[in-house]
Amino acid sequence: MLPVVDGPLSWPRESGTGDSVLFLRARDGWPLHQRAFPGLVCEQSFRPEADRLEHSGLQLVDEHATSLHPLVLILPPRQRDEARALYARAITRTAPGGRVLACLRNDEGAKSGEADLAKLAGPLGHLSKNKCRAFWTQPLQGAADASLLAEWLQLDAPRPIAGGRFISRPGVFAWDRIDAASALLASQLPGDLHGAAADLGAGYGYLSSELLARCPRIDSVDLYEAERRALDLARVNLAAKAQHIALGFHWHDVTSGLHRRYDVIVSNPPFHAQGRADRPDIGRRFIAVAAAALKPAGRLWMVANRHLPYEVELAKQFAGVRTVAQEAGFKVLEAVKA
Repeated sequence: MLPVVDGPLSWPRESGTGDSVLFLRARDGWPLHQRAFPGLVCEQSFRPEADRLEHSGLQLVDEHATSLHPLVLILPPRQRDEARALYARAITRTAPGGRVLACLRNDEGAKSGEADLAKLAGPLGHLSKNKCRAFWTQPLQGAADASLLAEWLQLDAPRPIAGGRFISRPGVFAWDRIDAASALLASQLPGDLHGAAADLGAGYGYLSSELLARCPRIDSVDLYEAERRALDLARVNLAAKAQHIALGFHWHDVTSGLHRRYDVIVSNPPFHAQGRADRPDIGRRFIAVAAAALKPAGRLWMVANRHLPYEVELAKQFAGVRTVAQEAGFKVLEAVKA
């Protein structure tokens, strides 16, 4: 926000919805509240961040909207194809004479991001401070390179992976492959699992698909996923199964708890948030939430990196815990509720 607070850019004056400022991949924080920013609207597909924005009174808008804005702000993601597609989409959402303003940490590819935006939009201004780099376009009349814009808009489009078994897209977890840890967990699932099941951190739907294929006595599956882009893919990937079994798709932050009870829960819990540092606390919270949501004698099947210390939390929450398999740096654990 420094370029519009202390720097060379001005905040558009709000005289109607056409003058609202769009913030793509918005995250809440004190800079958004240091002064009034009239007309700010936010887009965020990651549920924990979306919840924080709403709790702060900021307005969320749908990612499929087509309105144009005099200023579009971006916090680009780390995956480069996804980020390039987002730069392209930002330009398509910019009104004639408007600007795009982006910011990245220096250690997360700030200069590369600036170079990418310049390829689409031409010469940029920039400001470096606090180990970050903000960079912005000149007033735009569309893209400087229209053919590159069209190409980049498709860079994060859904596409088949794993020999056509699934549809995925850049930016979601293990987007271009079947995750090795999830595959190990799937290979160990016993055929006697039965009843109502939940998949915590479901991604594009691989584990749920395998659970249904391997365990014919599963009656229903609820998929919980914090990243809406991944959940939308899961709906597509499980569409054929939805004709025969009850499926629920929940854009939900699992760490906030569940409101149903289950016989079976499967999970490959995340151990990073949106940064690079390990966050084993997220996995521990997934375990506690699973324990609370399981019925008596309910079973949790999970996989994790071998070095993550989840056994202590499992022992606190469950009557029985065992290591089922260890392979290639991963471990599969089963926990049974009393």
